[in-house]
Amino acid sequence: MSPPQAFADESFREDPSGGFYVLAAAVLPITRHAELREVMLDVRGGRRSSKLHWYPMDHQEKLDVVKRVADFDELHVVTVGTPVRPKRQERSRALCLQRLVVELHAVGVDTLVAEARQADLNKRDVDSVRHARLYLPRGTAFRIEHRFGKDEPLLWIADVVAGAVRARLTGSDAFFEPLSGCVHEIRMDTPT
Repeated sequence: MSPPQAFADESFREDPSGGFYVLAAAVLPITRHAELREVMLDVRGGRRSSKLHWYPMDHQEKLDVVKRVADFDELHVVTVGTPVRPKRQERSRALCLQRLVVELHAVGVDTLVAEARQADLNKRDVDSVRHARLYLPRGTAFRIEHRFGKDEPLLWIADVVAGAVRARLTGSDAFFEPLSGCVHEIRMDTPT
């Protein structure tokens, strides 16, 4: 049986007096990929955007999509780094990604699919994963791939989880509550 794969997306808030970086990964068995892609495409429905994205949704849409994701009954691993000062989010991302790799490896994941960004930022992710391998058992294979959100509906699951965690961190627990039983959250210091 193939190991599960993880699909990751982020949300962050820079703030001179704090801020945070949320990196969420949906851990999904390969046998469910096709099914879950179809569900996420159905959830997106007739929206004009090429992908489902947390921010444009209204309150009720967010509640509905969070409940759908919670119904998948799959594990979501989330690293939350604080503080995130203005223009320092990439350092926080690197630290969160390194810890995420260690946590994902612990649950049997050997492939992480992250939403594609600019080529130089994707390379930073690859470097972060390479560095994280130092904390894994010798000879461990772990890789990262980048895909565009419009092409991979499974990334939308991580976007929803990251959005719900961000909402909780900013004072709105309603979106996170349905997910609370399937999220493993690690908080960490991301000094600048």
